Amino acid sequence: MKNSIITLAIAGSLASALASVAVPASAADSSAKEKCYGVAMKGQNDCAAGKHDCAGKSTMSYDKMSFKLVPTGTCMSIKTPKGHGSLTPA
Repeated sequence: MKNSIITLAIAGSLASALASVAVPASAADSSAKEKCYGVAMKGQNDCAAGKHDCAGKSTMSYDKMSFKLVPTGTCMSIKTPKGHGSLTPA
């Protein structure tokens, strides 16, 4: 019983350490991304211009003032019910 508790504690510590190491790797991928306005769903924007200033604060889907980070070169090809994505806010 005592050994299984120690084993679980060590496994949890190792999992936490591996998760914290993985975070910087995803931050490096952000350099290959661009801001794409008008493609974010309600509450799923990465940031904003205009009515709000924080990620996740957009109140409507496909808001032309809110952006979502997308892979570089793909923004203009994203089609929504309100048109294509834009590299600049409307």
